[in-house]
Amino acid sequence: MADIDYFFATLSPFSYLAGQRLEEIAARHGAKIAYKPIDIMALFARTGGVPPKDRHPSRIEYRAQELQRQMRKTGLPLNMKPAFWPTNAAPSSYAIIAAGRAGGGDLGALCHGILRACWAEERDIAQDEVIRDCLSSAGFDPGLADSGLLAGAETYAANLEEAVERGVFGAPFYITADGQRFWGQDRLDDLDAHLAEMKG
Repeated sequence: MADIDYFFATLSPFSYLAGQRLEEIAARHGAKIAYKPIDIMALFARTGGVPPKDRHPSRIEYRAQELQRQMRKTGLPLNMKPAFWPTNAAPSSYAIIAAGRAGGGDLGALCHGILRACWAEERDIAQDEVIRDCLSSAGFDPGLADSGLLAGAETYAANLEEAVERGVFGAPFYITADGQRFWGQDRLDDLDAHLAEMKG
C-alpha cells in the first residue's frame, strides 16, 4: 500500500497549481505515491459536485479569484481560459497509467507536464503528439501513448470507483495510509505536517 494515494484530474487547474510539491513532500518523508488519475466530471456527478460551467455565478467568480491568488502564490503561469479546455482527459490519463506500470521515467514530472501543457502552454492534451511529447520529456517511451488502452480504461474506471468509495469529491485529493484525507493543493502543508507526525 502506498503512503499517499493521489487522486487527480489532468483537466484540473488546482492539480496543476500543486506543481511538484507532493513529490518534494514525499521525498522528504520517504513516502511512496500511488498516482490515480480520475474522471473529475464523473466524480462530481457521483458526489454532489457541479461542473464549473454549471455553477452559480458567485461560485464561478470566486473560483476565478482563487485561481489567480494561487497562481501568484505558486509562481506558476496559468491561462484562465485555456484554448483546449475542457477536452477529453481519458487519453492523457491512460498514458499516465501505462507509464506507471512501465516505469523508467519520472511519473510526477509526467503528470505535471501534462497539466502544464493544458494550463500554461495552450496544447490539447487529448492529442497523441502532445501526450507523446510529455511522455518523452519525463523519460518514458512515447509509444506508451498507444499501448495498454484497454487496461488504462479499466484502471481509470476503477480509480473513479475507489475515489467514490473512499470519500474523494474533488481534485487534487490526497489520502494517507492511516486514512487522513486532504483536499486541494492548498492543503499540502497540512499533508506535510501529518506525515511528519506519523514518522514521529
